This record gives sequence, structure tokens and C-alpha cells, in this order.
Amino acid sequence: MENIIRTINENVWGVPMLTLLLGTGIYLTVGLRFLSVMKLPFAIRQLFKAPDQAGEGDVTPFGALMTALSSTIGTGNIAGVAAAIAIGGPGAVFWMWVTAIVGTATKYSEGLLAVRFREIDHDGRHVGGPMYYIRNGMGKKWAWLGGLFASFGILAGWGTGASIQANSIADALRATYHIPPLVSGLLLGGAAAAVILGGIKRIASVASRLVPVMAISYMVGGLIVIGLHIDAVPGAFALIVKSAFGMQSAGTGISIGLIMLSMQKGVARGIFSNEAGQGSAPIAHAAAKIEDPVNQGLVAMLGTIIDTLIVCSVTALVILTSGVVGPECMPTGETAATFLANGQPAGCDTGAPLTVAAFDAGLTGIGQHIVALGLAVFGFTTILGWSYYGERCCEYLFGEKSILPFRISWIIVTFLGAAALMLEGSVANVVNLFWLVADTLTGMMAAPNLVALVFLSPMIFAMTRAHFDAVRKGEPAPRYPIIDRRKP
Repeated sequence: MENIIRTINENVWGVPMLTLLLGTGIYLTVGLRFLSVMKLPFAIRQLFKAPDQAGEGDVTPFGALMTALSSTIGTGNIAGVAAAIAIGGPGAVFWMWVTAIVGTATKYSEGLLAVRFREIDHDGRHVGGPMYYIRNGMGKKWAWLGGLFASFGILAGWGTGASIQANSIADALRATYHIPPLVSGLLLGGAAAAVILGGIKRIASVASRLVPVMAISYMVGGLIVIGLHIDAVPGAFALIVKSAFGMQSAGTGISIGLIMLSMQKGVARGIFSNEAGQGSAPIAHAAAKIEDPVNQGLVAMLGTIIDTLIVCSVTALVILTSGVVGPECMPTGETAATFLANGQPAGCDTGAPLTVAAFDAGLTGIGQHIVALGLAVFGFTTILGWSYYGERCCEYLFGEKSILPFRISWIIVTFLGAAALMLEGSVANVVNLFWLVADTLTGMMAAPNLVALVFLSPMIFAMTRAHFDAVRKGEPAPRYPIIDRRKP
């Protein structure tokens, strides 16, 4: 099974996907005239817009962003970054940064289209996302592509959002506090049920409280560890850049294999972490109480900056400055193919254990608790955020009556993801298989969305110009109608 999934993964994350992902981000960045950088202050102000200025929707713009961040700030920021460094080398961090920088324009475009083409379903909920802007923006002849995205969205949700999160949480709690996976599964399933059954408003409410507190706490702990190894920071940055371009510390020249390995793992983990281009976050942004698609697009792009350029960078620097990854555990030009095929050699830490070791190297006896609790809270909020994404994909395919059965299935999959650790003697094999499945599903989900973004890019550019032209003239920004399925 692992060999089959690995083969599929290598094809999904081959040169075509890397080109489409980075190419789309660069194309949108240039086409928007670097708006994602120039309008950052404006985006921050829009995030805290007064409620009485908001428009139609189910949650505030801040609540929508926190729901999106609840799914992006998760195990990818802790275990995913460590896995990227362990398998792809330090250079993977550079390509994560590149993915994030061009991903801000991608996220902006996704948020804009999500609000522009959202609908009100028969139960009065504001629903949207790639499947809706494919159907309503590209035309009915492209509806099959929206259906393809929704199908991958459900599968990726069960894999990326439920099982892998629960698995990582249970693994961390067992390693740190000796809590049996069965107990973790029951607790996670019960807690998820208490929130998920309340819908988007309850998810947004919980996420708005948990995400900021845990993110700040994790950041503070990470910055303390980095501060204790401050003299190693310049060397860590140099190692990241050198490895990204195939340059080895031994001075043996440039390795194309090492470049491709670090790029593949960096881009894959980058999109897994911040979800730029994947098409999941716009599902949350479509529920925002806002009338102007451009404003919500600006709010949406903040998620990529917070997730990857800030939180993931802290994890990476903690690992690379702590000295816990020895030369024997780093890929070189000669071993790049082996690392790509088999992962790290036996005896080398990867995933959450590597991050735990790095934090503990600076904060002995405390670091492991920071990582374990961070994984638990981040992973749990990701379970909540992704449940909403999968639910909307399920509704798109099967209608409103499918929502409750899907929520029940989500709770069951969450429990099984944690309990799966009981079924395999080698924990490493289970964790690696879960990450491999998640990587594969992420890429398959992203492809239809990226095609839609390129197809609809002229509309994105035109709507953006119209908005800021109106702002300069002191006129109201353009407003767009919402399709209301409650009307005959």
C-alpha cells in the first residue's frame, strides 16, 4: 500500500504540479501588481472592521480568517516543517517561503472569488469555495471540474483534516504523557462532536478563542529557544539558502537532485501548511459578513503570512539552530534519490519527535510540553476547520440532507485516526503513511482550483482595479448579487 501511494504521490507532486502551483502564484502576483505586498496595512484594518459595517454572511471577517487559520495552523506547522527538513533538507524551508510569498496573491484571489460567487443555500447558509466559483464563474460546462474538486475535498478532508490530525495528536500525547491512543481518540471524537454539530458559527467562535492564544504561546516558546541559540541563526539561514539551490556544505558542487528534493518537499509541505492554491480556505471566507469580495480577499491573504512566514519559520529555526539534526540525517546530492524514495535513514527523528527534540534542546523538560500541547490544540482546531470544508463539499455534491451524515462520519474518522496507532507495531510507518496520503490528496485537490484561478484571472484583475478606482474617487465599491437558492 505504501509503495502504491508513494508512486502516486511522486506523479501528483511532479514537475507539472510544481510548475502550476508556483506559476499560478507568480502570474497572479504580477497581474495584481504586487497588491499582496502593497496592501498589507489595508488588509489588517479590514480584518478588524466594525461589525455594523459588515454585510451579508454568517461570521465576521475575523471569524472567517480564524476558521481558515484553524485549519492551516496545525500539525503542518510543527510536524510538517520537521518532516520537510528531515526528508527534503534545510532547503525545503526556502521553498516553503517561496510558496508562501507567491501564495499571498493566490489566497487573495481565492477569497475574492469565494465571496463573488457564493450562494445562499436552502437552509439560509452562505456557502462558497472553488466548486461554486467554478460552476458560477466558469459556466455550467465546467461544473464537472467543481464536482471533481468537491470529491477530492471530501477525501482530503477525511485524510488531511481528520485522520492525520488525530493521529499526530494521539502520537504526541502518547509520547509525552503516556495517554493511550484509544483514550485520545475518544476525547477528540467527543470534543469534535460538541463543536462540529453546532455548525460554522460555533466553529468560528471556538477558533477565534483558541487559535490566537495557542499561536502566540507557541511563538513565544519558539522565540525563547531561538534566542538561546542566537549565534547559530546566521548559519541556519545560510544553510537554508545553500541547500535550496543544491549547494552542499562539503563544497562538492551543485546537485540537481538535491534542488528537486528540497523544492518538492518544501512546496508540498508549504501548501499543506498554508493551503494557498489548495482551495480549502475560500470555503471559510465565503461565509464572511462582508459585501466587497476584494476586502475579504485581502483578509484571506493574511492567513498565508501568519501561517508560513511567521509560525513555520519559528519551527524551522528552532530545529536548525538546536543542532538536533546530524549530518548523517541530512540529504546530500548523492543521497537525494534515496531520501525521496525511502525518507530518512533509520535512527533519525522526523515529524513531531524532531520538533520535540529541538525544543527540549533549549528548554529541557519544558520544550516537549510546548510541542505536545501545541500539537493538540493546533491539530484539534484543524479538525474543526476542515470539518466545515468537507461539509460544504459534501453539500455541493449531495445537497443539504447529507450534512448530518457527513458530520457523523467526520467524528468517526477522527476517532479512527487516533486509534490507528494501536494497529501497527511501528509508529514511524503509520505516521509516514498518513503524511504521504495527505500530501497526495492535497495535490489532487489543488489542481482543479488552480485551473479555475488561471481561467478567472481576468475577472480577478478587473474587479480589483474597479474596487481601488472607486476608493480613489471616494465612491462606494462595486457590489455583486448573491445567488439565493431559497428563491424559486
